[in-house]
Amino acid sequence: MSVEWAWLRHEQPVEVADSGIVLDASGPAVVLLLHGLTGTPTELGYIGYHLQYRAGYTVIIPRLVNHGQPLSILARTTWTQLYDSARLAFFDARQVARDKGVPLFVGGLSLGAALALLLASEFPEDLAGVACLSPTLFYDGWNVPWLHRLIPLVDYTPLKYFAYFREEEPFGLKDAGLREAVATRYAGTSLRDPASAAGYGYAHFPVRLFCEMRHLIARCKRRLPQVTCPVLLIQARDDDMTSPRNSQYIYDRVGSVRRDLLLLENSYHLVTADLERATVARHLQRFCASLAVPGWSAVAGEVV
Repeated sequence: MSVEWAWLRHEQPVEVADSGIVLDASGPAVVLLLHGLTGTPTELGYIGYHLQYRAGYTVIIPRLVNHGQPLSILARTTWTQLYDSARLAFFDARQVARDKGVPLFVGGLSLGAALALLLASEFPEDLAGVACLSPTLFYDGWNVPWLHRLIPLVDYTPLKYFAYFREEEPFGLKDAGLREAVATRYAGTSLRDPASAAGYGYAHFPVRLFCEMRHLIARCKRRLPQVTCPVLLIQARDDDMTSPRNSQYIYDRVGSVRRDLLLLENSYHLVTADLERATVARHLQRFCASLAVPGWSAVAGEVV
């Protein structure tokens, strides 16, 4: 990642064409999936359609607050706003699950996994399981620039209001075709023109947002022992953004009886869209299917 500098005035909000993806079905579970920071619901689209088509699950993939808005608006997002938007989506999904009389699962990609864990720690009685896909607690992958180590210091200076990391290859993708497509979309995108953000995510990452998310991650780490529902962890061994240390850290600290860990051999960070996305979808489907049975206890993770 390279660093670009700009002072972006507070732009006006724009109307985003959609608020997410909702795939209704009559199967035995509802699954809420949360995208990553600066991402979009479409990065979880393959997984969602697989769960609906193959398992008959109702899948809800909301657009998190301020995603798809001009970069100046996204940059001002606080961690509490982000978590509040995830909570609102959770409340809606919980009501859908209650109306259908089926269990609710929540999963997330990257920082979305941290949001999912926070929800699991706050609402243990309401969740049948939580899935963490490329969970992000430490930015320690092989493609993270050394400048990222300065974030804790930058957080206390005005520099964070002017600095933006520009996304560069491999964009979290080992799939060469997808990587080329993303590079083409991002090539002509400037800091003041995130025209495709609603559909494809942002070509730039506000350093101010990195600083803010440190607080969300710290809260997630503290609350891991309060996560008691079954946990599925999926991460690439060669993750370019967050190493398998992230999944192992969660595995070692959650209070769950059941903890499943899968390390992928042919993917980078965006495991829901990369070469092994079908493997990710199948494992998530099996995880949910093993728990979506009558008489299941959300606390014990066992049939009672």
